[in-house]
Amino acid sequence: MNEKDQNKAHRTRRHIIEKAAPIFNKKGIAGTSLSDLTTATGLTKGSIYGNFKDKNEVAVCVFQYNVDNLTSYLNRAIEKKSSCVDKLLAIPGAYRKLYKTMIEYGGCPILNTGAEADDTHQALRRMTADAVEALKTKISTLVEAGKQNKEFHGCLDAEKMAHITMALIEGGSILSKITGKKSYMMNALEQIENLIHLSVLPPNKPDKAAK
Repeated sequence: MNEKDQNKAHRTRRHIIEKAAPIFNKKGIAGTSLSDLTTATGLTKGSIYGNFKDKNEVAVCVFQYNVDNLTSYLNRAIEKKSSCVDKLLAIPGAYRKLYKTMIEYGGCPILNTGAEADDTHQALRRMTADAVEALKTKISTLVEAGKQNKEFHGCLDAEKMAHITMALIEGGSILSKITGKKSYMMNALEQIENLIHLSVLPPNKPDKAAK
């Protein structure tokens, strides 16, 4: 395949992934049919399966696409801030801004895919676990850096903080999606912000845990 054909194939794959992404996120792997994909992409069955082995391969690529988009969005929000406290606060802030779009998109792609793939799709199950671990690591790394910078109390458990943050985000997301009530997600995000503020070491005060 020459370079021109490779570029065309890449664009076609990208087109299929982008159009299929919201469908898989809303309907899941089992609920997404080939006709859904041909309608969304405007391509034939042959064009789709000429670029992907099967629906499972499309689903895997779609999930990675969704996770990459979410990660990039969060990273941009974090990178705009300077202190570890503000970087950590940027995470619930980003989810608050993203809420409407995420609900229209069908909810959190990590949660949706993880729930369906738990017992049915081992590859996606591993990918969702990796995505959760990556976000958990990002949060705990910020907490540890903040402890080193004397922004947070030295006794703050970084891993526990990350676990609680993730649980509140995903719990608020699924409850808002199920009930149609925005308050579940907003209250969860507010609680994360409260926990962060409570963990901040007041200026000019010694950290007892550091003794």
